[in-house]
Amino acid sequence: MIFLKKSAYIRRTETIELADVQNTLNYYREMTRNTGKQLAWDYEAAAFPYTMEEKETDGTKYLLLTGNDPHLNNHIVIGVGQKEDTQQYYVQIVLPEDATHHDVAKGNEYAKFIAKQLKGELQLFNGRIMAYS
Repeated sequence: MIFLKKSAYIRRTETIELADVQNTLNYYREMTRNTGKQLAWDYEAAAFPYTMEEKETDGTKYLLLTGNDPHLNNHIVIGVGQKEDTQQYYVQIVLPEDATHHDVAKGNEYAKFIAKQLKGELQLFNGRIMAYS
């Protein structure tokens, strides 16, 4: 069981599906892989040091990023939803209690990238807001 600690949110008025987030992260991995080829270095492994798998708990689907090196990275959990009282959709990026400093840094990096690609408003883990349009 993963205990949740901190969350960042990406909000927008257009629908967001979990597949959109997964495709965005795969695009990020592809970009870093291509950069690594130019540099003759495995940049993808450094930029995305996680395995990504889709999970489901109590009917809710989410992405679980599990660190490849448990001394550096543990987990990041990413889900999507819709605020019921408004027409606002969101991506929630969660750092569990066992998150490392590296997980926090990567969580911020991925949150900014996803928000930029999806053109949403990002509320970082520290509560600060950044808008991408």
